[in-house]
Amino acid sequence: MAKVGKRLKAAQGLVDRERLYPVGEAVQTIRQACKAKFDETIEVSLALGVDPRHADQMVRGTVNLPHGTGKTVRVAVFARGDKAEEATAAGAEVVGAEDLAEKVQAGEINFDRVIATPDMMPLVGRLGRVLGPRGLMPNPKLGTVTPNVREAVEAVKGGQVQFRVEKAGLIHAGVGKASFDEQKLVENVKALVEAVNRAKPSGAKGTYLKRANMSSTMGPGVKLEIASLVS
Repeated sequence: MAKVGKRLKAAQGLVDRERLYPVGEAVQTIRQACKAKFDETIEVSLALGVDPRHADQMVRGTVNLPHGTGKTVRVAVFARGDKAEEATAAGAEVVGAEDLAEKVQAGEINFDRVIATPDMMPLVGRLGRVLGPRGLMPNPKLGTVTPNVREAVEAVKGGQVQFRVEKAGLIHAGVGKASFDEQKLVENVKALVEAVNRAKPSGAKGTYLKRANMSSTMGPGVKLEIASLVS
């Protein structure tokens, strides 16, 4: 424990907690502060001026990060026939229909994202109690209920990130790994912010993007200068 404590203390010493960092400098500082023995995930937290309890203030969507997330994403696809073959060819790890539904019902969930063709939704809908709480339920608005199975699987595998505002008005998303170079991380962060801005709901009043923070899995967080995220 002492070693971990020393590492974290050293990392925290690199960060000025009160300062607002331009995004490029924030990435540089966070990467310097990464002291873990694994490739830490870089995460961004956005505080929005919305109350998601109201339907017209809900913020959700997807963004294709230009440089991916650095994570291996396991994809399950509910499809039959040609569409099932298409999903397998595109790299989906788990493909099926009733057989896959039975596995999900039994708690066999060894995947990170679920895609379904529209004709499979009556079957998938019955799995809502299992998939819903895990954030895995396919949704047409997020492009995960679609006849274009190949494109959907390739997008997810290529670094597509889903975001959804939480009760407190916060969005959290991974934007890459500490091993990414600075420019790639900056471009990924800006792509996320741009997508969240595009998803601004009709009911949002006043300042929409209020605060932003960046951190790594094991490191301290830094406050981001909002202007640098949208330039």
